[in-house]
Amino acid sequence: MPEHTYTRVGFFSGEKIPLEMHKARMVQRLYLRHVKERRQVLSAAGNNTFLLPNRDVYLDMLTDSGVNAMSEAQYAAMLMADDSYAGSETFYRLEKTVGEFFGTRHFLPAHQGRACENILATAFVTPGSWVVTNYHFTTTKAHITRLGGSVHEILKDEGLSAQSSDPFKGDCDLAKLADFAEGEGKGKIAFVRIEAGTNLIGGQPVSLANMREVSEYCRRKNLKLVFDASLLADNLYFVKTREASCAGRALADIVLEMASLMDIIYFSGRKLGCARGGGMAVSGREDYMKMRDLVPLFEGFLTYGGMSVREMEAMNVGIRETLDIDTISQTPIFVEALGEALLDKGVPVVTPLGGLGCHVDAMRFIPHVPQEQYPAGALAAAVYLTAGVRGMERGTLSEQRKPDGSESLSSMELVRLAVPKRVFTLSQIKFVADRLGWLYRHRDLIGGLEFEEEPKTLRFFLGRLRPSGPWQERLEEAFLKDMPSGL
Repeated sequence: MPEHTYTRVGFFSGEKIPLEMHKARMVQRLYLRHVKERRQVLSAAGNNTFLLPNRDVYLDMLTDSGVNAMSEAQYAAMLMADDSYAGSETFYRLEKTVGEFFGTRHFLPAHQGRACENILATAFVTPGSWVVTNYHFTTTKAHITRLGGSVHEILKDEGLSAQSSDPFKGDCDLAKLADFAEGEGKGKIAFVRIEAGTNLIGGQPVSLANMREVSEYCRRKNLKLVFDASLLADNLYFVKTREASCAGRALADIVLEMASLMDIIYFSGRKLGCARGGGMAVSGREDYMKMRDLVPLFEGFLTYGGMSVREMEAMNVGIRETLDIDTISQTPIFVEALGEALLDKGVPVVTPLGGLGCHVDAMRFIPHVPQEQYPAGALAAAVYLTAGVRGMERGTLSEQRKPDGSESLSSMELVRLAVPKRVFTLSQIKFVADRLGWLYRHRDLIGGLEFEEEPKTLRFFLGRLRPSGPWQERLEEAFLKDMPSGL
């Protein structure tokens, strides 16, 4: 697909507006509940936005995973699916696309990115081993620790600074990598992992220059380098627009160089390709064979890997569309619009504005709520109560407890307001900013949360919590005073 002209067309008025490079031809009905209904729904869901019924959500900004809008070409491709258990032509089309996209020899399908993490961990993690990464992701870490491994982070210090002008806060610190690899981790590193961009710290990208440095070190020390390319589309946009040496390069050329630096690449197709599935791309025969046997065991046969062939056809097209700047720009420019509107209202957000979504800094928003009372979770609940908008907690609630049962306090407490590709209109983005601005003015009313039902693993998915005091009633009362309609 040819690379298009950069899509931030200037407006004669001088107003800075993100420009959609698509038109809507199918719509889905939304409902905005009364604030009293929202409080009841929130209570029934255990104050966990994951447990909210979507029928009670006005704008679903929980995630960009599996909820991006697909293109007409993707829907058309789904009609071509070859629904064979083994040897499907659909698989061979997808295998060819992945190979051309990444420049790799082998492709292993899986039903989503989490399944790829399971296969990777099962193949390479052993008790006492380490996975070294720029920053962990919840499910990645859970698979590693489940098998007796541990995670060591080598994110550069600037990455955990909520307010920053650093364009690549997801970069690895080479000194930290070397110190660990030649010290405590010597001889015990299962693999080094780069996540681009980094999900839990605000969708912050990794530079191509940093990938080169990490790859050079790993090859010199014979360490396996794994690339989580789930958020590659956003990361690719930032490399193209923020890294001067890449400004004139074709997107396809940048992707091929990134991939050439890695030993194993895996991705969630729910993010990369905008279809439900996932996969692993690898050139090394030994790594391929070690993982291949696990696909039929955990996922399905090698030519579908637990995916619907219709989704595979959609993914095939979606991956090719990732090489279109007009496609991959849509999330970053709308995140920027939301973030700048929030900053204008004084709302603290992670800067620079990254990919995936806008990330509100709960520790600056409600500094009076201690981390042991899950401020990001409490703020996510307050956002739903105020706006009917479902965001996601990315803080201590998303961490795992320590072996002694004490809390592992997160480095950051964020509420992610995801902006799926081509889903929301500018008026909806402005609505979110308006309601968050109101909430920030009433931030002193927000209190914390405490568990009433806590799962042992991935508690942020299924855990149920209650407010630590009647703060939600007070917030509802203030909202009705300013907006008597309750909407």
